[in-house]
Amino acid sequence: MAASRARQPRKPSPYSVAVGVVASAQAIPLESCLAAFYHALLSQGVSAAIRLGVIGQRQGVALLAELEETILIAARQTACSTLDDLGSAAIGADIASLRHETQQTRLFRS
Repeated sequence: MAASRARQPRKPSPYSVAVGVVASAQAIPLESCLAAFYHALLSQGVSAAIRLGVIGQRQGVALLAELEETILIAARQTACSTLDDLGSAAIGADIASLRHETQQTRLFRS
């Protein structure tokens, strides 16, 4: 248990970083961790589509089943990537995220 605590982030971290730290502390292989992370990410999108009525549960399960091979390929490719392979430009998403706090309507309220 002490080894796990030693590898925890010392300050708040993005979720993806926290997942990586925990997986590393538990000696979970990188490719397996990435596949699980990608599956969870896509499952959230499918779950939202089901709740919005865009697709049904049967379609959601079928969609995730269809994506499994793609998830494994993406995990394999990502595991071999370097920092030089990373890059993004999400200016629109960043601006939308800034506006999130002041939006009137909230979907999926508990």
